[in-house]
Amino acid sequence: MKRTNKRTQRKSGPKRPSSTLKRIAPRTAAQYRALPEKSKDVLDRSLNVISRMRAEKLSLKKAALEAGIKPETVKRWAGSALTKRANGRYAPKKSDHLLRVLKIPSADGTRDVPVRGSRRATLLAEYWNAAHHYLESGDASRLEKFKGKRIKTADGAEIPLPTDRTELNRLGSAGVLSFESIYSRSA
Repeated sequence: MKRTNKRTQRKSGPKRPSSTLKRIAPRTAAQYRALPEKSKDVLDRSLNVISRMRAEKLSLKKAALEAGIKPETVKRWAGSALTKRANGRYAPKKSDHLLRVLKIPSADGTRDVPVRGSRRATLLAEYWNAAHHYLESGDASRLEKFKGKRIKTADGAEIPLPTDRTELNRLGSAGVLSFESIYSRSA
């Protein structure tokens, strides 16, 4: 019979279930890519909760319920974007610096780009809305705001936001511009 050292056994303590372990949001594209698909989905949903709390003035509980995740999960993955008020409720900060991997149009369709922060994500979402409006209506007035604009990626590169109508028409006709979600799944 094998003997165990009681001192070593006491120090190790009981194992915690994985659900209670602290999750740390990825800070680089490589860390994001290393996450399992399920974790990427949970992170994207957590970021969606924060976004909806800001835009629709929802409580953490209500926004999380609508996203299909627990408020504790949002706090674990995107807690740095929240602040706890004196009454014990959570509110979103004005902006955050969390990593998001979003889609951006390119010459051959869309490409995944890691961006840091809610302000850059908002800029990219506004761009997509303008591009979508143009492709649906032919009105390019909303695209004018983005002429010459670039989006800075998490690794410091700057990528221009395409506003050339001929190129957008080509991409739209080819069906490569999808507006279901700007969030990536393959980064």
